[in-house]
Amino acid sequence: MTLINKCSFRLASGLLLSAMAVSAGASEITGYAEGAQVMRVEKTQGRVDALNDIVYSQVKSATDVRQLHMSLLVPRNNKLKPAIVYFPGGGFTSASWHKYIAMRMALANAGFVVASAEYRTVPDTFPAPVVDGKASVRYLREHAAEYGIDPKRIGVLGDSAGGYLAQMVALTGGEKRFEQGDYLTQSSAVQAAATLYGISDLRNIGEGFPEVVQNVHRSPAVTEALLVNGTAFRDFPGAAIGSDEKKALAASPMGHLSGKKPPFLIVHGSADTLVSPLQSQQLYNALKKAGDRADYVILAGAEHGDDTWYQTPVIERVVNWFKATLGDPQNAPAAPGAAKDKNANL
Repeated sequence: MTLINKCSFRLASGLLLSAMAVSAGASEITGYAEGAQVMRVEKTQGRVDALNDIVYSQVKSATDVRQLHMSLLVPRNNKLKPAIVYFPGGGFTSASWHKYIAMRMALANAGFVVASAEYRTVPDTFPAPVVDGKASVRYLREHAAEYGIDPKRIGVLGDSAGGYLAQMVALTGGEKRFEQGDYLTQSSAVQAAATLYGISDLRNIGEGFPEVVQNVHRSPAVTEALLVNGTAFRDFPGAAIGSDEKKALAASPMGHLSGKKPPFLIVHGSADTLVSPLQSQQLYNALKKAGDRADYVILAGAEHGDDTWYQTPVIERVVNWFKATLGDPQNAPAAPGAAKDKNANL
């Protein structure tokens, strides 16, 4: 027998013995049948429950009551978990709270309770979105025990207009004029904020862009102008965002930088043609100048909300930053006499 044949024989014999050993072990498994494939899986991932379309706030107007919704992803364990409120983008005209499931699931799988909250958009005007964003944080604190949330560790996350809102919620802690609605005994302060291609100054969203684009942002019909000044009606012709610089700055994150701020993660694409990357640059520089903690990431070649933002390295960067900033879930003792959930394994 040649050396090659001997090696082949030994390899075949080894595989045969391994197969026999596996087969012998498999035959002892309840329900086994010849030809069945047996898998042995290491448990490294827990379950996440989805709680959809929760009404977190009711906003009253002269004619009706509007319900504002959020959806929750809740890791199923008895640990005390940090929480993240995600605010979706939509150009101040929509706030679909079912978006960005890839990011939200990654955060939930990392142990965070993740809320995705809608908020009022144009034709509603400032400060309506900020009022709603802060109400969503208060809701989570009010129901922290129900969802296993550590009320001392809540962060916010948003993209585009949602990034604007995440910034505003994080930067206006303690500003009472934004505290309206329910659960007013709860704080709306947050301990971390991540903004993805967000808006930091409504006065110059198109800064650095071609003049034709900047002219669009000078129109009274552009969404940031509608958010701050409202829509044209009767004897009001509408007003451009630059018509009242002080008012526009007060409605912008850059107008709320005094005092100590929570840690920020700021991420922007270098090829963004909708929201100028200079928006994130100026926010980062202002926070650093004030001595606040801020991490700034530029995604080379990334456009506004393109597929780059759904890639694993980008999502992991955000998740890992929140883990480092807010910490991991902590063991929480079960309530005395608490019964085991009969639906736990359903």
